[in-house]
Amino acid sequence: MAVTGLLLVLFALVHMLGHLQMFGGRDMYNAYAHFLQELWEVKWPTRLLLLVFLLVHLVSGIAVSSRNSAARPHKYAKFTPVVTSAAARTMIWSGLFVFAFIAFHILHFTLGQVQPHSYHLMDTAADPLKRYDAYGMYVAGFQNAAIYVIYLVGIALLSLHLGHGASSWMQTLGLRHPKYPTDRVGTVVGWLLFIGYMVPPTAVLAGVIK
Repeated sequence: MAVTGLLLVLFALVHMLGHLQMFGGRDMYNAYAHFLQELWEVKWPTRLLLLVFLLVHLVSGIAVSSRNSAARPHKYAKFTPVVTSAAARTMIWSGLFVFAFIAFHILHFTLGQVQPHSYHLMDTAADPLKRYDAYGMYVAGFQNAAIYVIYLVGIALLSLHLGHGASSWMQTLGLRHPKYPTDRVGTVVGWLLFIGYMVPPTAVLAGVIK
């Protein structure tokens, strides 16, 4: 679970950097999207690996949660947490919500089932090179306030989940030490993901990117 979680955190950071190219304009973002789409020999193996990592992580998380529950079949009469955070105690639930959010994201931007009218626009006026107008699709998506709110909640849960995982994986692999501020790693990663993912959609909704 720790290894797959780390790999998913790294992918989330790289994916975030790609979306920040929205601030570079239509040509930059469409060039980035076109580059990824053309690398079919990399794109499909990567998608398959990500799916495997995600499923292994999900199954491992459910297994760990079940073992924790089985280790204490009778709940505490009064539970007062001292060390664990709310994020740590709700990892199984935030993980399931994140899994549902990822499914929504795939339906939205990969399969085009949420906003089919803006899916993979081929507007030669918008893109002189006749590439799929991923920039236009992104803008059309987040001009909708309801879509924005769904992503706001989803990214918040994703950041909370991966942020906690970014610090806990070191403890799981035996790399945690009192001398090193490993707990801060999770906080930094969580905020970085949340801000990095939500700045472009917020700019679209505010009319800065259009």
